[in-house]
Amino acid sequence: MNASLKLFALAAALAIVGCNAANSPNMSTPGAPSLSGPSASAHFVPEWQAKHQARRACKPLAGGAECHVLLQTGVKPDCSPSGGSCGWRPIDLQTRYNLAGSLKNAKGTIVALIELGDLASAATDLATYRTTFGLGKAKFKKFNQYGEQSDYPESCQDFGWCLETDLDIQMVSASCPKCTIYLIEGGNCSGVVCGLEGAESTAVTLGAKILSNSWGCSSSNYGENCGDSNFPNYFNSPGVAYVASSGDSGYPEIEWPAALANVLAVGGTQLAESSGSKYSETVWDGAGAACATTTTKPSWQHDPDCSGRTIADISAEAGCSPGVAEYDTDYGGWTGVCGTSVAAPLTAGIVALAGNESSLTGGKSFWQLSTKKHKTELNVITSGSDGNCDNYICQAGLSKKDGGYKTYSGPAGWGTPNGITAY
Repeated sequence: MNASLKLFALAAALAIVGCNAANSPNMSTPGAPSLSGPSASAHFVPEWQAKHQARRACKPLAGGAECHVLLQTGVKPDCSPSGGSCGWRPIDLQTRYNLAGSLKNAKGTIVALIELGDLASAATDLATYRTTFGLGKAKFKKFNQYGEQSDYPESCQDFGWCLETDLDIQMVSASCPKCTIYLIEGGNCSGVVCGLEGAESTAVTLGAKILSNSWGCSSSNYGENCGDSNFPNYFNSPGVAYVASSGDSGYPEIEWPAALANVLAVGGTQLAESSGSKYSETVWDGAGAACATTTTKPSWQHDPDCSGRTIADISAEAGCSPGVAEYDTDYGGWTGVCGTSVAAPLTAGIVALAGNESSLTGGKSFWQLSTKKHKTELNVITSGSDGNCDNYICQAGLSKKDGGYKTYSGPAGWGTPNGITAY
C-alpha cells in the first residue's frame, strides 16, 4: 500500500473517533430546519413509502451513512430488446435530457463513484448493462479506499450497499458512455463514515475530477456532517466537482454531504412519457428538499425564505412510477430501482459531458443563470411538491405572491438537463 495513503487512512480514522457519541439518540439533532423558515403543518410520507411502491435497500449504519437507492416492490423488469417493462432505458434519459449530440464527449474524463464494501460482480454486471443497451465497452477500474486494485473491503452485502454500487456505475454509463469510471470501495475503518471519507480522498488522489455520492447522513437520524467536524474537508478539493443526492424522504429532511456549499445537490423528478419521444416531468415527492440553517448560506444563493443553504440545486429522474432498471447479479439480474441515487450519478455523467467540472463550485453556476437561461438550458419543473410547506422550498410552480421564487423549487432545484450548456 502507498505509504501516504496509509497515513491518510489513519488520520481519517482518528478524525471520527467521536462519531459514535455524536450519534446518541439522547442528543439533540443539529441541522434541523428552522421554524422561522418554511413551515411544516404535518408529517409527510412520500408516496413510495405510503403506497409500498419501494423499500430502502440500505439500512442506517453506525457512523451515519445510508444510501439513497430504493428497491421497487414487485417489479421484475424485462430489458430484452423487445421488452416493454424495463422502466426508463438510457435512450429515454438521453432523449429527455437532450444528450444525443454530446454522447461522444468526455473521453478520458474520470468519474468516481464513492461506495461502501466490495461488489465482486461490478465489472460483469456493468458489461451486461452496457451490452443490453448498446453503450459499448466500459472504461472501468475498481479500487479499495487506499487506491489499490486488490485487498478489497468486506462485501457490500454487509452494508446493504450492492444495489447502490451497480446503480451508480450503470447510471454514469447511461449519461456518459465515454467516461472512465472509477469505483472506489470504502471499508469499515473504525466507523462507516471514515471508510467513505477515505474513498473520497483517494478518488481525488487517483485523478478523478468528478465525484458522485448517492448517500447521506440525515438531520433526523445522525445530525450535521455525519457527526464528524472534519467531514466538510473531504469535499473541498480545488478543481474537483462533488455531486450528491438529496435523499428520498422529502421535505424537510437535510442530508449531508448534499447540504455542503461545495457540493452540487441533486434532487428528483418523476419522468413521464406523453407521446412517442415526448416527455414531461413533475416533482418526485420523495426528493429531499430543505433549508439547512446551520450551514452558512452560500454567497450565490439569494432566495428569500432560507437563511442557510437551500437544497437542492438541480434534479433528474428519481421517481418510482416507473423507475429505472439496473443489472445486479446479487438480486437475480434485472431489478427495478428508484430514488435520488438515480439522479446523482446520472448528473455526474452530464457534468462530465459538459467538461466544466474544474470550475464547478457546488450549485453556484445554476443559481447565477439568468431567468431566460433557466428556461432554455434547463427543463423547468412547474408542478408537484415533496411535503407540507407554504412556499418554494417544497412546492414547484408557485407564483411570487403565493410563495414562489422565480422558477426554483427545493425538490427539483432549477430543473433538469436540457442539453449540457447549463452544466
